[in-house]
Amino acid sequence: MQNGEIETIPQPAVKNLRSKFEQLAIETSSTTQNGIKRPPSRNGNGPLLEPVSPRQRTSSGGSYSHEGPDETRQLRASSSSSDLRKRPPPPPPFRGPKATSPNPSPLLRPVPIPSSPAPAISVANAGHPRIPSISLVDAAKPAEGDNDDTPAATSISSLRSKFSNNDSKGHFSRASESHIAPYPKSYVPYKIRSQPDPPLITNEDPLIELSPRSSSSSLSSPDSELSQHSAPLPKANRRHPPPPRPPPRHRASALPYTPTTETPPPLPSRRNTAISPVPVDDNPPTLPPRLPNRAHVTAPAAPTIHSELPCPSPSTERRVLGASRLLPPPTRTIALGDKLPPARRAAPSDSSDDDSEDEDLKGTGVDMLPDSSQSSRRPPFMHEVHEGYNIYTKITVELYTGHVRMSGTHVVIGHSHKVRLYDLAVQDTPLWVLDSKEVGVKGVTITSLEFRPARERHDKGRYAWVGTKEGHILEVDIKSGQFTGAKLSAHLYGVLHLFRHGRSMVSIDEAGKVLVFTPDSEDEDIKLSHTQPRVVRITEKVDFAKLMGGMLWTASRTDKVGAKTPAKTPIIRVYDIFTPGCVGRTVLPTEHVGPVTSAAILPSDPERAYVGHEEGYITIWALNTEDRYPKCVEVMKVSMSDILCLEGVNNRLWAGSRSGTISAYDVVPRPWVVTNCWNPHPGMPVMKLQVDPLGLECTGRLCVLSVSRDEALRLWDGLLSYDWIDQELMKYEQSYSQFRDLTVLLVSWNCDAAKPDSLTGDPANINFLHDVLTSVDSPDIISFGFQEVIDLESRKMAAKNVLLTAATGGKKHEEGVLPGLSEKVTGAYRRWFDRLLLAVRLAMPPECPYTVVHTESLVGLFTCIFVKNTERVTLRDMAISTIKRGMGGRYGNKGGIVARFIIEDSSMCFINCHLGAGQNKVRTRNADIAGILEEKTMFPMSPESVPFVGGGDGSAVTDHEMVFINGDMNYRIDQRRDAIVASVRANEWESMLPHDQLLKEIKYNRGCRLRGFSEGPLTFPPTYKYDRRSDEYDSSEKRRSPAWCDRVLWRARVPSRVEQIHYRRYEANVSDHRPVSSAFKMTIKSVRHEIRQKYKSEVQVRWADEEQKRLAVLRAFYVSKQLV
Repeated sequence: MQNGEIETIPQPAVKNLRSKFEQLAIETSSTTQNGIKRPPSRNGNGPLLEPVSPRQRTSSGGSYSHEGPDETRQLRASSSSSDLRKRPPPPPPFRGPKATSPNPSPLLRPVPIPSSPAPAISVANAGHPRIPSISLVDAAKPAEGDNDDTPAATSISSLRSKFSNNDSKGHFSRASESHIAPYPKSYVPYKIRSQPDPPLITNEDPLIELSPRSSSSSLSSPDSELSQHSAPLPKANRRHPPPPRPPPRHRASALPYTPTTETPPPLPSRRNTAISPVPVDDNPPTLPPRLPNRAHVTAPAAPTIHSELPCPSPSTERRVLGASRLLPPPTRTIALGDKLPPARRAAPSDSSDDDSEDEDLKGTGVDMLPDSSQSSRRPPFMHEVHEGYNIYTKITVELYTGHVRMSGTHVVIGHSHKVRLYDLAVQDTPLWVLDSKEVGVKGVTITSLEFRPARERHDKGRYAWVGTKEGHILEVDIKSGQFTGAKLSAHLYGVLHLFRHGRSMVSIDEAGKVLVFTPDSEDEDIKLSHTQPRVVRITEKVDFAKLMGGMLWTASRTDKVGAKTPAKTPIIRVYDIFTPGCVGRTVLPTEHVGPVTSAAILPSDPERAYVGHEEGYITIWALNTEDRYPKCVEVMKVSMSDILCLEGVNNRLWAGSRSGTISAYDVVPRPWVVTNCWNPHPGMPVMKLQVDPLGLECTGRLCVLSVSRDEALRLWDGLLSYDWIDQELMKYEQSYSQFRDLTVLLVSWNCDAAKPDSLTGDPANINFLHDVLTSVDSPDIISFGFQEVIDLESRKMAAKNVLLTAATGGKKHEEGVLPGLSEKVTGAYRRWFDRLLLAVRLAMPPECPYTVVHTESLVGLFTCIFVKNTERVTLRDMAISTIKRGMGGRYGNKGGIVARFIIEDSSMCFINCHLGAGQNKVRTRNADIAGILEEKTMFPMSPESVPFVGGGDGSAVTDHEMVFINGDMNYRIDQRRDAIVASVRANEWESMLPHDQLLKEIKYNRGCRLRGFSEGPLTFPPTYKYDRRSDEYDSSEKRRSPAWCDRVLWRARVPSRVEQIHYRRYEANVSDHRPVSSAFKMTIKSVRHEIRQKYKSEVQVRWADEEQKRLAVLRAFYVSKQLV
């Protein structure tokens, strides 16, 4: 057929050239012709016709032979094999040129393909050359083999009326490609009817339309749509099922997508959906307007996505792979507890920095840790006025298997099958060692220990109960050293816990059985052999149990909520065991915490309970609730180490950690304040902490014992008498000390790897060092703190620094001599050291020489301290150290150099630091400064105690009376760069101060370790970041915002003893930072030790009265809680 010709009359086709879809549709046909069921025709009852001559067909246009026996399975159930044998079809009729149709046939339009009863399927191969249209339509007349010139129905309703004729037969229609004009999208398909899922290809499809336009609307085309008569499609699977095999053929089949001349190709591989077009009117009166795209016109759970793209014109080429509208990309979700993606930053011009702008996670959680910057590190030994206590006892408690209780000066320790009794007022060796064989019990193992209550005052703390693994309970008289009672097999399982409450005793075994022993009358005590206990049931195998306020708290390590998630929390069960019939209540912390390890109540705050957890958490529980059951009100992160034991001692919460330290917390402020922190068992976890309330009655002292993994027992003063005495003694310091003033000059500069020789050209560069040294008249102490003396971006230089520093092994060096690094690495430091020596010599009067007392370097940091020769003789106990904060404490590109010395009886510390960079890394900087200030072993211990504060020995920064910090702290301004530059040009420094990160942290962040420090007013422009050799702020591509990165701060135990003289900057422009300096007038003291000792004796007498008052308050608390 030539281009431009359109067939207007369907041509008869060969009968046996039916497609697979025609044969499958025959099964449901209600009419039979010549012994074979025929599909119902829509427009007539004539048979389907075959093209005149063999020609190129698409892959889905294969036909089936009716000669094979397997064909009947898909067509119908035949009664015999004879009706399957059919005569050959008549020769195809002559197809000559026909008159052009006055109107384009609507059958040439690509339409959606319904797959309902009586649907049609449009199949085409977009990869073949364009071929004439072969449309299977409903014939208007039943005559077989004749051309039908009757026009098709003109409406959908007329078509539907013809569908009811079950004897109708189909016709073929040919059309020329050249006559096909672009049409708008087909009519809106009918809604999908809900019905059971049919087979992939049903036997109800009598029509097949093959057209050039259908190449874009085939089964795999995104332009296809489901119609009203579409059958529901199978559910979507990731792997589509294979298509059904075509029936056997008696002639060679062509491969898919291969055009043939004799026979049509077999069916191609299809998706698991079948879509049919809606029958349309042959001559629609008007074309409906295009409807908007539909996004969900698909069968339920169908994996094929049908695009709503416009139909292509006949002249378009094959659709590009991937041009269809595919499934949207999967939504990314974040699992519970996963790391959140970094927040989207502002424009690079506002927040870029020399370091990466990753999320600031280094200091997460550090801000809310308790403030330990002013804690006393003196161990609270029992004071010398506490007669009867041997504070250096050598008692040992076996690890894990040993159990200890204390009453006054008596200590009871149970281990294995023996009980050891001590009296510290006499000796630290056992007075008696009792064996369980004395009560006729052999081979027992002691698992718990507790003193039982007594009605008489002199019997309190005298009788102790001992629980065993075999379920026995024994009673021991610690004064007479013998067993006074036994209740054998009180439990069937091991007695894990024994508690005292009021006049009752409670025992718990590992199976969850609780025995409550209560005396029958108020006039007698509990007798193991006579008192009948009451039984209470709780959960078995509890790892933690504590009786507080009459409520039994239990927890197990295996009981958790969300055990397999990062937000897991332990389950705590609380039982009111003294109320018969009451059941337990489950309570949960409000946030993620570790397993429960301990619990305590503070005498100063009896309405709250504190529960210790692993991972360094303490949960706070309100006890004064309506139902009397506790409720979690707050979670505190107090340590980076596990909390293993807790005790409420007076008005401090004592906590023992796995790191081996004991900390006393003041829980009133937020964040908490560490008032005392000491290391009684170096490197050994603190396993037990116990307060001795019975000692209040026996000795009038509040003693706390601790046991660590080293099995050593230590005794501590629960009232912290040393701290109270020192605080009172400081009130008389003016009376026993003499004072004088010194002048201190601090200089800080990030020189950005500039060499001393570069201080040329501009007069501000040439006169920089002279101007600094003459900014104050003859300072007594001069401290230079430089940062980035070497190029930190040079990998070669950094590698040498790391390797050679490690090779030195941290060996000490002589004063005034740089560490033993190579000459190439130390060349920059040496040049600056020589230049500073020359500058001091030239700027200071010749009659006032200076001596270098400290020099140190650390990967770009350089410290050099000068002291007048007249003051050098008063210096002692000098030390210098470094701390690394870069790369998690492994590299010194960030960190600090810390130097200290004592002048007369005043200690001072100088810190030159370089903190983490980055506009948004405030927490990183907070963590860096906290790590420097709270390092506990910065210096060797000093034999003196008077020059230091807080009971310190000089080994930590916070032990010193005066602390100065200078350096590149890298705190920025939280404003847009344009606004900052405009304020600088207008000389409006005050407008930027509320946005300065350091000032905001000091003012609003209660966990900032710099809150106790002071800084002078900022009366100069920001010192960062400039273009080198220019007065313009950063004009590079990053355009960093100006900031006051270079700062000087100070702290003094007595604030009035440090007064700032000036705080200014200089205009040396060889670096991207401007130097700053600050001068101070500092008051130092000289103590007259004889007078001080006199005042101390008076304070100790006053403490004895104060101690009795505090003990009376504690005694009332323990009585109210029925612990004594």
